[in-house]
Amino acid sequence: MPLWRVIVLLLVPVLSAQAQVCPDWPAERARAEIDQLRQTLARWDDHYHREGIALVADELYDQSRLRLAHLQRCFDLAQPDEPLRSARGTHPHPVAHTGVAKLADEHAVRRWLQGRQDVWIQPKVDGVAVSLIYRQGRLVQLISRGDGVQGHDWSKHIPQLSAVTRELAQAIDLQLQGELYLRLNEHVQARDGGANARGSVAGLLARKQLTSEQGNMIGLFVWDWPQGPDQQAERLAQLAQLGFPEGQRYSIAIETAADAARWREHWYRSAMPFASDGVILRQSSRPPAERWQAKAPYWIAAWKYPYVQALAEVREVRFRIGRTGRVTPVLHVQPTNLDDRRITQVSLGSLARWHALDIRPGDQVAISLAGLTIPRLEQVVHRALERQPVTAPAPGQHHAHSCWQASQGCEEQFIARLAWLGGKQGLAVPRAGPGTWRRLVEAGLVTSMSDWLRLDAEHLQQVPGISSRTTVQLLASFDEARSRPFDQWLRGLGAPIGKHWPLTGDWPALASRNAEQWQAVPGIGAKRAHQLADFFAHAEVQAIAARLTEIGIRGFPATPQQAEQ
Repeated sequence: MPLWRVIVLLLVPVLSAQAQVCPDWPAERARAEIDQLRQTLARWDDHYHREGIALVADELYDQSRLRLAHLQRCFDLAQPDEPLRSARGTHPHPVAHTGVAKLADEHAVRRWLQGRQDVWIQPKVDGVAVSLIYRQGRLVQLISRGDGVQGHDWSKHIPQLSAVTRELAQAIDLQLQGELYLRLNEHVQARDGGANARGSVAGLLARKQLTSEQGNMIGLFVWDWPQGPDQQAERLAQLAQLGFPEGQRYSIAIETAADAARWREHWYRSAMPFASDGVILRQSSRPPAERWQAKAPYWIAAWKYPYVQALAEVREVRFRIGRTGRVTPVLHVQPTNLDDRRITQVSLGSLARWHALDIRPGDQVAISLAGLTIPRLEQVVHRALERQPVTAPAPGQHHAHSCWQASQGCEEQFIARLAWLGGKQGLAVPRAGPGTWRRLVEAGLVTSMSDWLRLDAEHLQQVPGISSRTTVQLLASFDEARSRPFDQWLRGLGAPIGKHWPLTGDWPALASRNAEQWQAVPGIGAKRAHQLADFFAHAEVQAIAARLTEIGIRGFPATPQQAEQ
């Protein structure tokens, strides 16, 4: 049983802004939500301890535990909690397994180090904790951590654990505590994450029988000799002589929090033979082993690595509609910190995915960073009992030729069209970003794709957020856009043309082509040819072209009748 399962938090990190705010729930709902979360955690605990199956990532478990504690404090509904109830076995440990206090950040590490001397740092190996009992130099018993006092007997697996020292260099009696871990090759925690290493080992050890191949996958990191020498340096040296060199190799004496931060960062980004979820700070001297208890002592603390996945509460589900009518659901979440980034929203990618997941406000979701920068939804972790209604766009409501004008239900797609027209893909209108177009649409001054070409200073100065200076700049930008080349206007309006296609002729010439004629152009296939024919033939697009003709935009020549007028 790994140390992290002992939820003794002397210094609890603030995981996100949501942890500081209590939900505005009536008492009945608060009880129901807390009961559901408690039952979920109990189910996770039971599967992990009895079957060796982790139903959720370790860091999501930790954050869910913290959320339960937070909600219980908010509504004064604390109840006795026994996360290790199903872990308790029938075999007592010779010496109790302690827990570990978790430090939030370097400031907490600095406070913990005050007044302490001879402190060592080690990687916090991500595996399952055990007691190892040697008799006359031979490993005779392996006991799972259990509840820290009693665990399960895993001794039947000893013959298959070839990477675990089974015969000591000396024929002595010995009692050790350590971590059975999944042996990995060149594992970089910052790059590879936890790799489900802990769950894999727990699952293997929960089997009735291991094969030799499975046993070879498991290594051992001895992190304590309860009845060994008084000082850490001597303990490590003697353990190495007895056949346990890992502790000496990965233990460093430190003096300051800066030292701890440096080694934490080093191990986080270095190739290791095991997964590691943080570092352990260990005071060299400690009480006699017979005084140890299954709770966090004063001489050990953990400083975990940044979370790879953060638990975030959904505040709102919005639907972003693009220029072509693509609908992208976006989850707006309570501000959440992840790897020094503050996350407030995450895209679901497609409307179909949102329908499949059925995410509503109040749900708790797991978020990671794709490429270390882009928020990405991993899974729904907890669902709110109260399912709030969410209105999504109707199927088929938005498409490539919808919303050429600002009408009810079309605002978002229409603004996206304007932003594309004025953006670098089209006319490259200076100082006219999406926010400017939104202001003009919301003010009722732009309801079609060409209205902005007729605006004057009097109208612009009436728009909230547009100053006199901005008015002058925008009018200059709009005048500049009038003279843009014909192909920029076409691309800005959304014509599906390639960037380097040769375009010969003006609007009437191009609009007269059918799909077969478009397909005759080099580089244009059947699908694109039909898209081009549809674009030029669409009534709304033709109406826009007519207005641009009236305004005198290059490439949109006036008809003889218009010229006479």
